Amino acid sequence: MKAAKRVAAAKRAKKSADPSAATGDGGTPRTIPEIIARILSKIGPDLPADAALRQELKRRRSLTPEATAQISLSIFRHFRWLGWLNPESTPEVRLAQAHTLAEQFRNRPDSIPDEELLTRSVPAWTREALDFGIDWVRALQREPTLWIRVRADHEAALQARFAGGDLGPLKPGPLPQSYAYEGKVDLFRLKEFQAGQFEIQDVASQAVGHLCDPQPGELWWDTCAGEGGKTLHLADRMGGKGLIYATDRADWRLDRLRLRAGRAECFNYRATHWDGGVRPPTQSQFDGVLVDAPCSGLGTWGRNPHARWTTTLSDVTELAAIQHSLLQNAARAVKLGGKLVYAVCTLTRAESVDIAEAFARENPDFEPVPLRNPFETPTSTSDTAAPTSNQITLWPQQTGGNGMFVAAWKRIRAAMVAPAAEGDPRNEAEH
Repeated sequence: MKAAKRVAAAKRAKKSADPSAATGDGGTPRTIPEIIARILSKIGPDLPADAALRQELKRRRSLTPEATAQISLSIFRHFRWLGWLNPESTPEVRLAQAHTLAEQFRNRPDSIPDEELLTRSVPAWTREALDFGIDWVRALQREPTLWIRVRADHEAALQARFAGGDLGPLKPGPLPQSYAYEGKVDLFRLKEFQAGQFEIQDVASQAVGHLCDPQPGELWWDTCAGEGGKTLHLADRMGGKGLIYATDRADWRLDRLRLRAGRAECFNYRATHWDGGVRPPTQSQFDGVLVDAPCSGLGTWGRNPHARWTTTLSDVTELAAIQHSLLQNAARAVKLGGKLVYAVCTLTRAESVDIAEAFARENPDFEPVPLRNPFETPTSTSDTAAPTSNQITLWPQQTGGNGMFVAAWKRIRAAMVAPAAEGDPRNEAEH
């Protein structure tokens, strides 16, 4: 269970690095280069770069937003260009070289040869795990876009707010209510964010909610809900009508989900524990079940470059076994005619098409649900034909954000569901 333990350790580190828990500056003030060097010294397999960054910055509330942005940019650039850096060099030298490479690539992308990018941007084992080309690697080396999802009833007001102030541009994205933020303001501090008018959510993750396509009044289960990004999107798409069970193994993540839901004025959900076993959280069967399973995260390597150098092929194998089990167990709770959606923010064959094909072989009670890629715009009459595949691979170079794999099925024959301790939630919720 090496990979699962590593994922758990990383998430515990992120929990302990919650900026909301910070008080004071935490120690003797240092220069920005010293702070960056300190953060780099802490980063390792059990403390990811983003968690180490939060852990240090939470102790330094006196830093200006510009300084915080500079530190964050430097840390992530260091790992984005790590394949070019000499590990024997000082942190200052490595950071300067990473900055030079990043600016060179931003201004003249073709100045770095394809072969060099293919061999230095990602570890060698990735060639065994997935089929990729230079477009994917070049997408990984670009500075990531910050995506937000605006609640439909606040969209016009937010557009006016960003257009008329000093917040910086808000550019409409490829999906409904998706926007790319290109300014420098810390969005977490905005009163509109605190009021739940928008969520910071990658555009590929937003695509999962659109592919689930939940309807008002339905009963859904977000099995691996984490801190609730997709739960809130499902609830928003359901117009607050119906009910969503949001489950996770970690109570602290569910606590954060409750805080986010309260801020977003989302009330048509129930957060509860699920250990991934055969017993679902309720005896009721669901109109839809989303299995957003824990994965190796290759789809996030553009935003989280440190993970490129800590993830291993054995992690992929171990996580694939977990994904297979989660999908099989969650499928028990899908009602006749209901939908099952499998999503992972990774691109390895073992965690995507292999999982989907194994599920199809082992579960004749389900049939494929064709999916249309939400990032593709029909350009001809022939393109408007009904989609034929129930599997979609969303690459970062296509989404402008993370990479995702999504597959969907519909139950065509009823199955027995393992009993659970709780009763039917429809008795306790308005529809």
